[in-house]
Amino acid sequence: MAQKEIEDFKVSTRHFNRIMIAIDDDDFISSRFAFDYACTVAKIYSVPLAIASVMETGDLNVFQSLNPETLAEHREAVANDLNAYVEKAKQFGILDVVPLIGEGKPGKVIVDEMVPQFKPDLIVVGSETHKGARHQTIGSVAAFVTRYAPCTVIVVRDPAAGPKPTDEHSENKKK
Repeated sequence: MAQKEIEDFKVSTRHFNRIMIAIDDDDFISSRFAFDYACTVAKIYSVPLAIASVMETGDLNVFQSLNPETLAEHREAVANDLNAYVEKAKQFGILDVVPLIGEGKPGKVIVDEMVPQFKPDLIVVGSETHKGARHQTIGSVAAFVTRYAPCTVIVVRDPAAGPKPTDEHSENKKK
């Protein structure tokens, strides 16, 4: 970028009008921190918040996927968890909360079905957490949403599981 362009541009505010949080029903820790962030931003901006949850049909074996009772139990569990998040958001003070529920591959369902339905300009996702792991990874759903969503995507990490200084990255490293 030319020096003149840098000198001439003015910093402007960035305001989001519709926020979506993608909840991972299998990873409460990452979902919790992402949810906290999404609720905070939605409340500050006084904008609608969609809470999206997808029942991962790939997690079911062939017998479970063919059993209507098992499918109904899984759907009910995802719906109950989603409703709990909706209530938490309302208790936090968000006035416009929209629950979105789907079935299939989460990244694809979020991008292809839920985003066109809600039309967010910001999607918040959590990073994948693994108990006892030294670091977090950007899971496959967050990576898919980040790559294919037509809007800004923010990945929120668990602050307690952040990077630990190593000899290679330590600020106290002697030069």
